[in-house]
Amino acid sequence: MEALIKQWAPSLYTYRDKFFKSCDATVEMFWKAGLIAFFIGLLLGILLVVTKKGGIRPCPVVYQLVNLVVNVFRSIPFIILLIFLIPLTRAVVGTAINVKGAILPLVFGTVPFYTRQVEVALSGVDAGKVEAARSMGSGTFGIICRVYLHEAVPDLIRVTTVTAISLIGLTTMAGAVGAGGIGSFAINYGQNQNHPDIVNVCVIVLLVVTFILQGLGNTLSRRTTNRGLVTRRHK
Repeated sequence: MEALIKQWAPSLYTYRDKFFKSCDATVEMFWKAGLIAFFIGLLLGILLVVTKKGGIRPCPVVYQLVNLVVNVFRSIPFIILLIFLIPLTRAVVGTAINVKGAILPLVFGTVPFYTRQVEVALSGVDAGKVEAARSMGSGTFGIICRVYLHEAVPDLIRVTTVTAISLIGLTTMAGAVGAGGIGSFAINYGQNQNHPDIVNVCVIVLLVVTFILQGLGNTLSRRTTNRGLVTRRHK
């Protein structure tokens, strides 16, 4: 394997230690920012569905506030958002570079997108099931857990997969401004030093990761959809 890499990607072999460190940095950015964005985006998505007009707990003030914040940050290109958030990032984590300085911008870049995805997924839940749960005395929390989240599991898996793939792209863009990771490695050691084999390998790695995430998401979504159908048939 080592001989094959040395033959087909000699420049990558030369900088292999930095390449593996870059991969570790990308993984760290992905799971830390992704975990935070998942919980915040899920919460905000639920909030939008619950507080909208016709929701189970309508609250125009909360809905408009969350909706405005999501729209504002969704409209800002990520590269500009990275620069815009530098003062806040420095104030919160003490630096605006490396992996530590990339987490906050990645969260800000991912949460608005995921919030909208969650909102769409939950809005697709049958309104009749929500009304049935309300008529049986279920409270707001019970309806959210037993109806919205339970019924929307396949769709939530699909939108989470889409967001995860999008986050991979954001981590590479963050590398362009000093966050490290595969994006930074491809630019600094591939493009800037005219080593096309490094760029090619980085692209292949990102493609493989994307295919794995998409395949995993499709499998989980299909299994939960089939399980839901079986459960309804038994009922």
